[in-house]
Amino acid sequence: MLDTHARKYVQPLMDRTSESLLRLGLTANQVTVISFIIGISSGIFIYFDYYVWAVIVLWASGFLDAVDGTMARKTKPSPFGTVLDVSFDRVVEISVILGLAFRFPEAMWALLLLSTSIIFAMTIFLTVGAVSEKKGIKSFYYQAGAAERTEGFLLFTAMILFHNFLVILTLAFVAIELFTAFQRLAEAKRILG
Repeated sequence: MLDTHARKYVQPLMDRTSESLLRLGLTANQVTVISFIIGISSGIFIYFDYYVWAVIVLWASGFLDAVDGTMARKTKPSPFGTVLDVSFDRVVEISVILGLAFRFPEAMWALLLLSTSIIFAMTIFLTVGAVSEKKGIKSFYYQAGAAERTEGFLLFTAMILFHNFLVILTLAFVAIELFTAFQRLAEAKRILG
């Protein structure tokens, strides 16, 4: 929801950053890889109790993840870049979940439920994007929903910083993911027949 509705407020910053990185000679795919490397370190920071650092690198990764798409649209978007971007996004999320699971094994069952709900929601999202003839600003049809990447990062941030409530926050995240999945499924029925 925030990715869809608040993007217009942060897009000028992403435009300036993308232009700076392009002037440095970086490509969108290179920034995707940089974002990925920064992002997966979040799980490592969580495991070693560096929670503030985990949040900082998670959000830095998320920002660069948005910037790489802006860079691609300013140059030449590639289908492989889209695959790389979406795949690396999931690995960053997995890193956070694994960091939390290994650091707080008592919450592993809830984190497994979260992983399952993310897989379910992403399957719907990616399948609708693949079979839909609709196109948007991205290289595939992007279904807006209650839980988009920014909401996920906000929930991950809460889970990292307020880990004393990890199970409750994780279950709230599961509920939001499932709501979003069924919201997207209903939209898919409407637009695809």
